[in-house]
Amino acid sequence: MSSLPDNPVIVVGSGLAGLMTALCLAPQPVVVVTRAGLGEESSSQWAQGGIAAALGEDDDAALHAEDTLAAGDGLCDSDAVHAITGAAREAIATLEGFGVVFDRDGQGRLALGLEAAHGRRRIVHAAGDSSGAEILRAMVRAARATPSIHFLEHHSAERLLTTDGRMAGLVVAGQDGERKFIAASRVVLATGGLGGLFQATTNPAGNFGQGIVLAARAGAKLADMEFVQFHPTALAGRTRPLALVSEAVRGEGALLVNDRGERFMSTIAGQELAPRDVVARAISAELATGRRVFLDARQALGERFGARFPAIHTLCRATGVDPARDLIPVSPAAHYHMGGVATDLRGRSSVPGLWAAGEVACTGLHGANRLASNSLLEAAVMGQRVAEDIRRAPVVMPSFHALPSAECAVEDEAVRPIVSRHFGVIRHAAGLYAALEELLPMVEEDGPATQPALVALLIGVFAYQRRESRGGHARSDFPLPQPRSQRQIMTLSEALAAARAILSHPEARSA
Repeated sequence: MSSLPDNPVIVVGSGLAGLMTALCLAPQPVVVVTRAGLGEESSSQWAQGGIAAALGEDDDAALHAEDTLAAGDGLCDSDAVHAITGAAREAIATLEGFGVVFDRDGQGRLALGLEAAHGRRRIVHAAGDSSGAEILRAMVRAARATPSIHFLEHHSAERLLTTDGRMAGLVVAGQDGERKFIAASRVVLATGGLGGLFQATTNPAGNFGQGIVLAARAGAKLADMEFVQFHPTALAGRTRPLALVSEAVRGEGALLVNDRGERFMSTIAGQELAPRDVVARAISAELATGRRVFLDARQALGERFGARFPAIHTLCRATGVDPARDLIPVSPAAHYHMGGVATDLRGRSSVPGLWAAGEVACTGLHGANRLASNSLLEAAVMGQRVAEDIRRAPVVMPSFHALPSAECAVEDEAVRPIVSRHFGVIRHAAGLYAALEELLPMVEEDGPATQPALVALLIGVFAYQRRESRGGHARSDFPLPQPRSQRQIMTLSEALAAARAILSHPEARSA
């Protein structure tokens, strides 16, 4: 680590958002900090669906924005929606410039797929249903070939340090326990989501919201923490994380049926291609009655399944399911977090010198419910925007900091059952209250469970205070949306105060 440049831009995370930021900053010195190998343990790598981009002859950015706003259920930031969907064409071109090869049809045009709640075929794929892995493969290769990018692989980001309210640097720890402070006045969080807090998840198991912890402790504002998207069709089983059966399978005509053979989505607007929150709740309702739920691709795809979805075909066959002949057992699983570190459209957080991009950030693009394949689009576009903003920002010399005391080893086993039990597809006041009762002492005792408990408590406070059902947040005690709903934004200190206030009133159990 002695060879690191002075006052570099630090990028924490090596998924699409982080690598796009680092590459677009060249030739400025950048240090990429990643707890695994470069591009590994990243949700970007596991993405099957691809990138949403209005590139078809019958499509345009305005239609894409319209679909995004509809899926976001009234809570999208309109400026963010139009800015990010409008930048899709440029983002695809930039990725191609870094070596990403997208799938094309027989005429050499980009092959565009259809996913739920999209009014047009606009999903750009790479290597079929292995889009995320293929995109990251190219981005990692480009990053390693860029002399201005330095890598701290297998290092964890422990704490952001500030001086006079602005960013001063980052404490990192290697696998051998060695800790070091890297002085930097510009830090970018690109750490992904928090799906690992849930037992049933399609995310890397270790993703519990580390970037949110870093930002929250530094005083950054957080937004929309209650909105967790549950992918309707994870491959049901005992593995963790659960394998994903992409929405694109339903886009090709596969149907959802229960164990009676009933197509329970047939009377719901949009049917199998309704927004994800709608489909997830419908499946959960079936499971709650003791039914099992399956994806039936036999008629729509049959023997073509393996060629069209080779990765999913392999995952299914590993569990003894042949999608050409068998029903595919599915269930909802935590998949994407719409909330996170509140940022503007330059990726700036409320802490000077701290930017965020990708799933850890909350630009307002997704609102209450992410439109399929908008996540990789946001990661690519906002990575570019963050890099552009940093290039234009004046460079401030950071103050030196002594190392703070070491963090406890993180353990999320005590938190995961609480989150899975109370913050699932359907929530209610009694469960949210019970969760806060268990989580607040974990946060205050500064032990192994403190960091994951902190993220979970943020979800719980935001969810308790949203007394309605909207998008990815559904409450059985408040099943209808409120007519004048607004986004929630608060700091960690404000959330802790709210949690204590809630728990000081036992009658709040049934609020």
